[in-house]
Amino acid sequence: STWGVIQWREQSEAGNCSFTTMDIFYTSGVQFAETLQSAGLEDFWLWVTFFGDPKCVFIIYFPLAYFLLDKKTGLTVLWLGLISEWLNLISKWLLFGERPFWWISESGFSKKKETFLRQFPSSCETGPGSPSGHCMITGAALWPIVSSLARQRAWNFKSWIMRAMPFTVYFLLLLFIGLSRIFILAHFPHQVIGGILAGISLGWLLQSWIPLERGFRFCLMTSLSLGLSATAIYWTLIILGIDLNWSMKLAAKWCENPKWIRMDTYPFASLCRDVATVLGLGLTFHSLSDTQLKLEKLSWLQRGWCAVLSLVTLYFLSSIAQPQGVALWYGLNFVKYASFPWIVILLLPKVVQILVSPGTPSYPE
Repeated sequence: STWGVIQWREQSEAGNCSFTTMDIFYTSGVQFAETLQSAGLEDFWLWVTFFGDPKCVFIIYFPLAYFLLDKKTGLTVLWLGLISEWLNLISKWLLFGERPFWWISESGFSKKKETFLRQFPSSCETGPGSPSGHCMITGAALWPIVSSLARQRAWNFKSWIMRAMPFTVYFLLLLFIGLSRIFILAHFPHQVIGGILAGISLGWLLQSWIPLERGFRFCLMTSLSLGLSATAIYWTLIILGIDLNWSMKLAAKWCENPKWIRMDTYPFASLCRDVATVLGLGLTFHSLSDTQLKLEKLSWLQRGWCAVLSLVTLYFLSSIAQPQGVALWYGLNFVKYASFPWIVILLLPKVVQILVSPGTPSYPE
């Protein structure tokens, strides 16, 4: 198999393993993952887990919401994505949480029960497992999009079924993302449920408190606060004797293919992305203010072109091969994500205005 099959076979000395109460959740989760994998649909679940990746908030959902809905919704998506990602990082440090792909062997479960499970390139996450970041961050970031679509449908449809459609699709998407994470052995079911509930709660609670189009100083202070507070928590836990690298050691030990361990799954990679994005927002709005550049209202055609070009540009930049050195990797990652708000908010709209005739102007504020 391309992905490789991990086969854990029953051994005679299995009786030496003792299970805790938490292992009951883990054991049932592994059995559920085995049921999912036995049904096939690999390509489907791998695509679903890709679209649930937190980085898609920055390179897909933010530009789509910004151009195809309105600026406020787009910026809210971005802020909710980075705030929930920061909270998810801290939660994982405090809650720990095993991942199925390493727990099966590390716990001794593989000595008790014959199990046939498969790892995938996206299985080998290096951070703790609880709660699921895919479910929590994507759930929070998509909430303003769903709320905006629901408000639009409330004006256009009298049927409650049609008005509830955006939320129905939203909940189904989160469910599928959660199942995809279980399928690839990245999470246990209870971690997925926790992530979904946390994401919905954050989206509902925070969407009306998002700081829109704040100045450079505010964004700079926010960026520093996110970075310094996370670093302070990290070192405080280290001083208290907690080994926060435990999950990285287990991932390296039990991942079937060392090449599947990616640096962008390291805990500080997400923090780097969040800090850079906030700083990039500040620099973008500062540039708008300094140059007194006021974008004209874009037509639907221009907005469509902006959305397409944003997806292509951001995906291309995010896919550029990263250097192997840690310092260079983080440096390039920081620059990339700091540039994304500027590309979406300032650069591409101006380019499209120059190249594409407006047609019917209409850009909701």
